[in-house]
Amino acid sequence: MVEHITGMLALIGVLSLLCQWIGWKLRLPAILPLLLCGLLLGPALGILDPDAIFGDLLFPIISLGVAVILFEGALTLNFKEIKEHGRMVTHLVTIGAFITWACIAPAAHYILGFDWSIAMLFGALVVVTGPTVIVPMLRTVQPKSNLASILRWEGIVIDPIGALLAVLVFEYIAVTADPTSHVLSALGYTLLLGFGLGAAAGYLTGLSIRKNLFPHYLRNTAVLTIMLGVFVGSNIYQEESGLLTVTVMGIWLANMRGVDIADILEFKETLTVLLISALFILLAARLDSSAMLDLGFGGLGVLMVVMFIARPLSIWISGLGTNVSSKDKWFLSWVAPRGIVAAAISSLFAIKLETVGLEGASSIVPLVFLIIIGTVVIQSLTAGPWAKFLGVKQGANEGLLMFGASKFSRELATILISKNVKVLLADNNWDSIRKARMENIPVYFGNPASEHATNYMDLSGIGRVLVMSPYRQLNPLVSFHFQDLLGSEKVYGLNNADSASARHQLSESYLKRLSLFGENISYAKIASIMARGGILKVTNITENFTFERFKRRYGDSAMPLVYLTKDGEIKIVSNEKDADYPVGIELISLLPQEAQDLAVIQRAVDEEAEREAKAQAKAIAKAEAEARAEERAIREAEEAEQRALEKARRKEQAAIEEAQKAEQEEAIRSESDDEKTQDTDEKETQTRPKSA
Repeated sequence: MVEHITGMLALIGVLSLLCQWIGWKLRLPAILPLLLCGLLLGPALGILDPDAIFGDLLFPIISLGVAVILFEGALTLNFKEIKEHGRMVTHLVTIGAFITWACIAPAAHYILGFDWSIAMLFGALVVVTGPTVIVPMLRTVQPKSNLASILRWEGIVIDPIGALLAVLVFEYIAVTADPTSHVLSALGYTLLLGFGLGAAAGYLTGLSIRKNLFPHYLRNTAVLTIMLGVFVGSNIYQEESGLLTVTVMGIWLANMRGVDIADILEFKETLTVLLISALFILLAARLDSSAMLDLGFGGLGVLMVVMFIARPLSIWISGLGTNVSSKDKWFLSWVAPRGIVAAAISSLFAIKLETVGLEGASSIVPLVFLIIIGTVVIQSLTAGPWAKFLGVKQGANEGLLMFGASKFSRELATILISKNVKVLLADNNWDSIRKARMENIPVYFGNPASEHATNYMDLSGIGRVLVMSPYRQLNPLVSFHFQDLLGSEKVYGLNNADSASARHQLSESYLKRLSLFGENISYAKIASIMARGGILKVTNITENFTFERFKRRYGDSAMPLVYLTKDGEIKIVSNEKDADYPVGIELISLLPQEAQDLAVIQRAVDEEAEREAKAQAKAIAKAEAEARAEERAIREAEEAEQRALEKARRKEQAAIEEAQKAEQEEAIRSESDDEKTQDTDEKETQTRPKSA
């Protein structure tokens, strides 16, 4: 028997890991392979029977697992951050949650005939969405940045709020279901203990963290142990109050000033992934498939209310007074998949309520699973086409994620942001992150390859990753993580290898990506250049100032980094020797101090050469002008001489014509005189007497 239990535990662990990997590989919510695995092992094949294997231990295992899940979720509820993510998110997690609850509870009561108390509990359970199902869907759909941000933060914030609502409803039902207790006094004591002990435990735990009472290696373990102790202690003093207590404790820690819970949150997330995976397989294996089928059309009717009435109504009412467009609201109205938290809490509550003999409690679990399956499957398959139809899909992902928030990274990010390029800086160094925040650069504090980053880091619009941190051990992890997520050609890294022997310890696929800004460019080299006065400069490459002229001015030490094309595309220089720098780009480069000094000298030389060229051009222009003037004078003289000759020729021609005219007149006159003389002679001849 012991070997069987051990084997089942090992099997659950292996299968939970496999399901998480399948969900990650297929870009699907891990809840789907976990659900299929549990149903296959349990109702289908009968291999896994949690009640028979664990017996009385099953309830404590589920109870402690749900406590850890609720505590981890509560650690993310920072009230200051809610306001930072816009009015729409604030409305959705408050007004929207209440509207959803108010729509679903009556539907469960009137359609399925649930008792009002069970219907109210069911409505509270399915209010939550959760980042574990939202984030994979957003990666596949790729909606606009503002829509992705709204959905992601809604899932993050509403997780603890919905869980707290469900816990409060459950506490009320548990108190009223006990005929031996006085409802008001028992409920009041439960709420007082939950809020009071939770706040006190959260404050004292935060105080111990603030004053470093625990060594760093014990901090995570200490917080987990204290939380479990508070959970058990609260249940001892007042039955069923432990979940409320640990939820309040987590919320108090999240909002306590001066308490750094980043490491604790990362540790809890790792533990929660394991717990959620194992719990979901166990819970799905316990599910009675016939019970889900018994829901019939009534269950489908409730699903329709959840998807087509509750969600759209909450979106449109929450959107009043915001700048969210109608198309955006229609898209948001369709995306609200329910997650693992609802399944885990519903199973725990069902077990507890069945022990007190509350009728209808057994129907909660199959209905919750039906809602989870329906929303996740239907919306995963249709959200992409719906976003495309509405025209709310993200365009080309030209944004950059930079791992490493050094001075160099911050200055490069500032330039790119001024060019309307989306940039996100990530780093484990709080001082670097603080400086980036002061420069209004979007940041993520922590390991960008962590589970926390997967759920909380906004990657909408991010298409490439630049690994530029000094953390040699962490850089490969970040590189491989985003190569799997975005593709190997989208991830670039600096060559930080120390020696040839160290290089041989790295994989070839990783080494191929270590050519960011050039094969011999390392973080140490860039940091050294910046420390010695290096600057980043934007240069317009034009027909007059080509890249060859750029290299002549700044020399070989100038380091091209990124350039922006006319079409707004961003090109990363990953191998400077093979790079192409066409005319019309904006080139961002790193100029060492020697390049700046050379530029001053070269600029002076260029200016002197330009002055000489201008003087020479002026002299040439003057000579050309004089030559043109002399040529014009000669041409004018020739033209004048030609005109004089022409005038003389015309005058001579006129004289000739005049002489010819005179001769003609003289000839005519002579001819006239001859005719007169002849007439006279004829007359004299006629008048002379004839001789005898």
